This record gives sequence, structure tokens and C-alpha cells, in this order.
Amino acid sequence: MNRPRFLLALDQGTSSSRSIVLDTQARIVAMAQREFRQIFPQPGWVEHDPREIWSSQLATAREALKKANLDATDIAGIGITNQRETTLVWNRSTGEPLCNAIVWQDRRTEPTCAALRERGLESWVRDRTGLIIDAYFSGTKLKWILDNHPGAREAARRNELAFGTVDSWLAWQLTGGAVHATDVSNASRTMLFNIHHNQWDEDLLAMLDIPREVLPEVHASSHLYGHTPADLFGAPIAIGGIAGDQQSALFGQACFTSGLAKNTYGTGCFMLMHTGQHCQTSNNGLITTSAAQINATPEYALEGSVFIGGAVVQWLRDGLQAIKSSEAAQSLAESVPDSGGVMFVPAFTGLGAPYWKPDARGAILGLSRGTTVAHIARAALESIAFQSAALLQAMSRDLADSGGITELRVDGGACINNLLMQFQADLLGIPVVRPKVIETTALGAAYLAGLSCGVYAGLDELAAHWQPERTFYPTMSRRSAAELMQRWEHAVAQTAL
Repeated sequence: MNRPRFLLALDQGTSSSRSIVLDTQARIVAMAQREFRQIFPQPGWVEHDPREIWSSQLATAREALKKANLDATDIAGIGITNQRETTLVWNRSTGEPLCNAIVWQDRRTEPTCAALRERGLESWVRDRTGLIIDAYFSGTKLKWILDNHPGAREAARRNELAFGTVDSWLAWQLTGGAVHATDVSNASRTMLFNIHHNQWDEDLLAMLDIPREVLPEVHASSHLYGHTPADLFGAPIAIGGIAGDQQSALFGQACFTSGLAKNTYGTGCFMLMHTGQHCQTSNNGLITTSAAQINATPEYALEGSVFIGGAVVQWLRDGLQAIKSSEAAQSLAESVPDSGGVMFVPAFTGLGAPYWKPDARGAILGLSRGTTVAHIARAALESIAFQSAALLQAMSRDLADSGGITELRVDGGACINNLLMQFQADLLGIPVVRPKVIETTALGAAYLAGLSCGVYAGLDELAAHWQPERTFYPTMSRRSAAELMQRWEHAVAQTAL
């Protein structure tokens, strides 16, 4: 009997669900994608329907297998990667969601976070979790759900409810309710997990009044979580890997050792640098997080998160209605030589790292009578690079003693934009390297599943798969780049309410 020769990656993102079939040489065989609703009940609130998350993910998995002309017996394992921090609670008996998922971008729990900071708990939380106290993370979202649905906390204590980030929800659905689990990378984003001991922290749970019974089991990212029932895809398939999207992308970029860094250009932008088994604390507005792990040994990364990256292009399309499609943004931006002095700070849901300004709101500055929608489109694209440059500068200050970062590996949908990547290299002053396979989030999940399912022997084999497609070298003088960054920082200072 032939061994299965393919891997199925489920990439559940903020705005769409995707499924990608890859062969064992990390080549994409087939892909399917579906967008789903973004729900905005009131300013600062962002929700998803958990049923749509699951139905869109299942539909794309079946579609990708059909496109590849494969069936379940051809698949060695499934890897799951997901939008992190997005918080779901469901009934263990019926599988019905208690409410809509609260998305990572949602800011409704900022008052709770402010109260925790006022109690002087910031450094205490950071020491245990690597995180700052912010509404971005799952813990206060879970508290909000338990506080605002009558009887929910008591039901949780009776083990009637299950909490999970999106990976846990998918694993539950994929196994017919047999598995309630997550991996260390997703657990580390909850503000409830001790990253030094790789376990839920009783003191953090008490801080937010979270019943231990509601939490999933935590495993290594490369782990045999369970199997799908035969009726889902036609035969059982092993679920062999789970990782939050950014840690999965770090893994897919073959950043397995200390000092290697990547930036993902998606709905937000997320820059991670692997720090090995050293839990590096940032003094410059970054957070420490668990990297994807292949065994019980903790591994870490420094991370900076930009809340609005590619989503600024969606806003140009759907909010401002300045363009008819996201693809039109690049050609519109390229129709002018520069932004004409316009600075666009897309702080629609506050500012993330390294600023952490939850009350900031978006601003477009430097307008003149000569400003056109093309200048605004260019400034919107450049805002993605400015925010990412601020992250790398913070990271470099944290790593001043170790020589800093010599190149940045990039991935995500917006990295195909050559104008953006060149501007990024110019601002950073280091090469920006785009790999041949930019679907590194899905690739990382497939790799993790492949390791646990025996498809790959180890990390050296995976590292050999990584190949650059194009390297963007800086052409701007460091003085010009510094002046642009100074103007950016001035614009950021104008966003406080």
C-alpha cells in the first residue's frame, strides 16, 4: 500500500478561510478560499459567526481536495493554522456557540484592561505571559463573555462550556466533538498561560475569574491531536499540527533558530524573530510569545503586531469606496511618484506595537489642494511599511548587543506588491527576501503535521525546502529614510484622542 503523499493545511484567517493541499516537497497542488462576514455591532466591536468559520473552512477543505483530484486516503495529515486571540465559547453537549466569536481586533474589553493596569498588574502579567495587558488578547474577551451571558460562568464551572481560540473550535468540529485542545503558540496568546512552565496559570485565571474547567488541553504544535470521522472526508485523516498563524508562518519560513525574523503582511502585520530557548523580554514595546514547538521544550519569539495592515486596502475599497477591488490599490498608488506629503495612520482599532495606544484613531495628514485619491492610496500602502519599520527598529534596539537583524523574510498576501516591498527595504536599510512559496502560514501548519505524521524526518529537511524568489535591496539613503520615519512618528503623535 502506498503511503499518503500529500498534506492538507487549513488556514483560518480573519477575513477568509482557506485550504491548501501541498505535496511533500512543499509545492502547492490546489487551493480554495472563501470570505465570510465581518460583523461590527458597534464602534470598536468586531465579531464573527462561529458557524460561518466552520462551514467556510470545511467547504474549502473539500473543494481543495476535489481540485487536487485527491481523496482522504491520499492525505497524510491535516495542519491547522488560525487567526489568534479570537475567542469562542460553545456548549460541550450540543456544540452550539454561546455567542458570536469576539475577534482579536475587538476593543470592548479595554476598560477591563485599564482597571488591571491601574491595579499595578502590568509587570506581573508580563513576567508570566510575555504579554502586556491589552484587549487584543483572549483572556479579557473570555471574561466579558462569561460576565455578559447570564449563567455562563456557573455553566463553565459545571464543565458544560468550552472555550477556545479558532484552532480549538476547528479541532472540536473536525473530530466530532472528541477533542478540546490547543497548542502552546495559541495558548500563549490568551493572557492566561505561563510561557515558562507551558501550562495554564491558576493566578491569572483567578485574576479574571476564569473557571479552569472551560479551558482546552495544551500540546506541542506538532502533535497527533486526533482523527476526523470517516464521514467528513470519506476516510479518517490525522490532525497532526496546530499553530497560531504568525508562529506557523515563522515555522514555514524555516526560522527555526535564534536571530531569524519574518514579517507577514495580512489583515494586520506581524513581525516575529525567533529567540530559541531564550525568553527575551522587550524594553521597546514588543511582546514575548511561544514559538511553534515540535516537542515539550519551550521555544520563544519576540513579536510586534500591527493591527491594520492589508485591512487598510479593504477600507479604501469598502469604507472610502475609492477603489473597486483590492488589486486596484497598487496600480492607483503607482500612478503617482510618491504620496505627495500625505501620511496615513490607519489606527482604526487603536495602535499596536510598539506604541500600544488603544485610544488612537486613524488620521490622514498632509493634505493639500493637489492631493488626489492616488496619493491617499499610496500613503495607505506606505503606512503598512512604516508600521513594520517601527517594529523592526524596536526589535533592533532590543537586540543591540547581538548585532540585530540582517535580513527580513516576508510573506502574506501583500508581499506580492513590489512597490510596497521595495519601500519596506528602503525604510529598513536591510534586504527584504520574498520566498518562492509565500503561503508560509499554511506551509508551517503542513510542516508541523508532516513531522508528527512521519512525512518529514526533522528540521534540516524542512530548511532545505526554503528558497528565495526575489530579494529587495535598499536604494534610499539612510538619511532620507530617517527623515521619513521622523515624519511618520510625528503623524502617529497626532492620533491620540
